[in-house]
Amino acid sequence: MLLRGLAAASRLTLDINILMLIAVAGAVALKDYAEAGVIVFLFTTAEWLETLACTKASAGMSSLMSMIPPKAVLAETGEVVNVRDIGVGAVIAVRAGEMVPVDGVVVDGQSEVDERSLTGESYPVPKQPQSEVWAGTLNLDGYIAVRTMALAENSTVAKMESLVEEAQQSKSKTQRLIDSCARYYTPAVVVLGAGVALLPPLLGARDAERWFRLALVLLVSACPCALVLSTPVATFCALLTAARMGVLVKGGDVLESLGEIRAVAFDKTGTITRGEFSVDMFDVVGHKVQMSYLLYWISSIESKSSHPMAAALVEYAQSKSIEPKPECVAQFRILPGEGIYGEIDGKRIYVGNKRVLARGSSCQTVPERMNGLKGVSIGYVICDGDLVGVFSFSDDCRTGAAEAIRELASMGISSVLLTGDSAEAAVHAQQQLGGALEELHSELFPEDKVRLVGALKARAGPTMMVGDGMNDAPALATADVGVSMGISGSAAAMETSHATLMSSDILRVPEAVRLGRRARRTIAVNMVSSIAAKAAVLALAVAWRPVLWAAVLADVGTCLLVVLNSMLLLGEGRGRRGKEEACRATARSLEMRRSQLAAVSPDAAAKSVGKTGGDASKGCHCCHKPSKSPEHSVAIDVRAGEQRESPTAATCAPAKKVEVTGSVNGSAAPAS
Repeated sequence: MLLRGLAAASRLTLDINILMLIAVAGAVALKDYAEAGVIVFLFTTAEWLETLACTKASAGMSSLMSMIPPKAVLAETGEVVNVRDIGVGAVIAVRAGEMVPVDGVVVDGQSEVDERSLTGESYPVPKQPQSEVWAGTLNLDGYIAVRTMALAENSTVAKMESLVEEAQQSKSKTQRLIDSCARYYTPAVVVLGAGVALLPPLLGARDAERWFRLALVLLVSACPCALVLSTPVATFCALLTAARMGVLVKGGDVLESLGEIRAVAFDKTGTITRGEFSVDMFDVVGHKVQMSYLLYWISSIESKSSHPMAAALVEYAQSKSIEPKPECVAQFRILPGEGIYGEIDGKRIYVGNKRVLARGSSCQTVPERMNGLKGVSIGYVICDGDLVGVFSFSDDCRTGAAEAIRELASMGISSVLLTGDSAEAAVHAQQQLGGALEELHSELFPEDKVRLVGALKARAGPTMMVGDGMNDAPALATADVGVSMGISGSAAAMETSHATLMSSDILRVPEAVRLGRRARRTIAVNMVSSIAAKAAVLALAVAWRPVLWAAVLADVGTCLLVVLNSMLLLGEGRGRRGKEEACRATARSLEMRRSQLAAVSPDAAAKSVGKTGGDASKGCHCCHKPSKSPEHSVAIDVRAGEQRESPTAATCAPAKKVEVTGSVNGSAAPAS
């Protein structure tokens, strides 16, 4: 205490150590040596307990950052090398029970990997060739060979470390306000204490010793240490808990904003839905291009895109024995809100939604069977100005998406859908969710999403945007809290967002909001308790008699209580994974085992399918609950031409007791 007090004095700053030294010196001056000893004992003991509590809190952060093993084994030679010496493209061996040392792709073997340290998911994830694995995750029960995709210092867990460190250094609005006030508050308290000790005796007041003791109590009681600690300790614990949950929150400001959210806007593809598209139908329009050439051109161009639809088209072409050649594509570019463009074999090709039809110079008839499709995304191919191809995708909603939206609704938070997809696809998603969304907005450009997020902020209050694509980046930046789907999402979305989900579990969204609200309550309790304790001691000193050791106990005790109360946040969010996760884990595990059996013996795999009923997920009563559309659900699709000049965007306005029964020219037709 003495050395720290002298160090603070040399910096011309006033802290708790100087105030305690003044209190001890005052007690000695009053010849109350026992009280001086009690002050030193209480302060030292409380400081030790506070340090112990803070060390325990930060131990979780240390364990989070030490997940990467220091060594790795090269698959080809068996040589043990330092992880930091492994280059991109090297193949490493990861045996059962070992931690994955570097981000990469499985090239050989099958296993289950525990990713809870990174994503917060409590169930193992099956891995097979072409599956991605991340540094810091645990290989459970098989051998896998992994080709590295990044250096150790650029791994996902290293980025987590960097983001968490930046978040710790980023102060919230409340903390900045308290720090600013404390800068002037402490010197003012010292001046006030000196005034209480000197002015009454100078003015002829009796009992100078009592006034001197009261001044010492005032100095100690008015020390703002507990108030200064009230915010940063709670913020630190909440940020650590969020990271353990698989949610990276980029600062105290974002954490406070999470607790204020009143509306959430969801992107559809890859956020509400799985983003795992399958091509249901592919037709050539007219007779200008053969199917094989068309698939070759499209797959080559789409190979240069990271969109989930692009991956589905490439996979479809490969299923037809056509290999894409992205190196043959020239002038590739992304058309936000439309699709992509590329040149190959001298052909100028556009691939995208119906907006790309405007790129064509002629109007071809779309196959009749496309007109009756519902709940799918329809794409078009323009080659040298002519419509030459049309195709359809299907994509299902994520498990837990409807539950997440219902949880948000139970917290008084409204949910809306913002998608660049068709009105039919938006309504289909709403039906899969059991009518949980309050509004649907479809066929949107990126600037439309920005406009609608701004309108939602003005109407409902603090707004969150959840998305995963490059098109979502402007809307994520506009929202009060932008949340990106980190591992599966685009780098642009992760960079511009305020928080990142490390897993695809959308149930983390209401959990993050709940954590933000709990953190705000904890900070408020910390502030009120620290002020109330000091006010009580001061009132006791004025009304009865000043007791210096009681003031010290109140000060250091309040600091300790603030730390302990903040540490309760470390247990937030645990134990929230229920039966649905167990069902999903069982389904994934059975599916992987079945594929392993099929590789060895097709007959054994067929018997396994018969025993489990063909599809484990369908036999699970938890993961497939029938849901009834609530009366207040909204599914009216209105053309957005009324709101802006572009006739291609569509939006849904809230309404009551209305259900969609069909669609007309991309707009849903309501029926009362």
